[in-house]
Amino acid sequence: MNLKDQRYAQYALVREMMETVDVVRNFNLAQTKDVAQTVRSLGRLLLTGEGSSRIFPAKNAIRKALRWQLDLSVFTEGSRQAAEYDLSRFAVFCASNSGRTKEVVLLAKKLKENGNPNRFGLSANTGTLLEEACTKTFILTCGWEQAVAATKSVMEQALFYESLLRHIAGTISQVNLSKLADQIETALTMPIDPSIIKTAIEAPTIYFAGYNDGVAEELTLKTNEITRNKSDYLEGTYAVHGIEEVMDPKDIVFVVDPIDPEIEKFQDVLVKGVGLKVVAIANRPTPLPTIQVPNAGELTPYLYLAAGWNLLVEIGLALGINLDKPTRARKVGNELVV
Repeated sequence: MNLKDQRYAQYALVREMMETVDVVRNFNLAQTKDVAQTVRSLGRLLLTGEGSSRIFPAKNAIRKALRWQLDLSVFTEGSRQAAEYDLSRFAVFCASNSGRTKEVVLLAKKLKENGNPNRFGLSANTGTLLEEACTKTFILTCGWEQAVAATKSVMEQALFYESLLRHIAGTISQVNLSKLADQIETALTMPIDPSIIKTAIEAPTIYFAGYNDGVAEELTLKTNEITRNKSDYLEGTYAVHGIEEVMDPKDIVFVVDPIDPEIEKFQDVLVKGVGLKVVAIANRPTPLPTIQVPNAGELTPYLYLAAGWNLLVEIGLALGINLDKPTRARKVGNELVV
């Protein structure tokens, strides 16, 4: 992507992706310090929301909490399903950029009715129904997005939850936002091999595989919104455990941060067996064709997401699609009207 080129700059989606760089650079790591102590004392945290407000922000946090062996149980669930549970001993974060997402607001209202004081909102807007229902609502600095596909807000939500966990873990000082912002910019603007784009635009289905940390899953959703292609998320090694039976040789699979011992299996089953193209998105060279991002250590998943956005914009432009205006997808998936 290149904002100096009108082919890219004409789209709000691209401009908002690029605005992510400054959103990250200027993020206030201290804002989660106090609420982190509340979460630590409870020992249970539920991160809820719908679509992009939950997939990467919540699952990135869950993976980090498990890897860091925090004395904290972190869960995620859609708001309707979460409403079935007894959340009286949980701190609950309800994320909705609009502050009007029906499922999220109704859950927050239920928590209020049940007397849970540890209900927190995360939104890009003020004065919302969500804010009315939550004890405290944190407002994102990224502002309201014009494009239907959420981008910069996803990064800020994920960074918000990560900073909360890092305050609990005592590692907040290890986060260098300026360096991370520069690396995200690199991932957003680096050139993508045209042969990869050509295969992707001709693929009946674009698959994303990888860790259950929200990156591949979020890119699957963005593929639908940005390129209008059919897409599927294949967690872990799901790609080589049966679905190969129905894959088309024209399909393409992007494996995000492939686990080295599993690469040979992907090559045998998918490349040799099905005859399709498998591409890695990684911070190192791999035996596969690779879209390589800088190595940001434990923050590299943010770069994988940015590189995926870069990829999807190139696919969308090659298909001649209006990146800002899907035909059916809406900005607020299910708005609560009062």
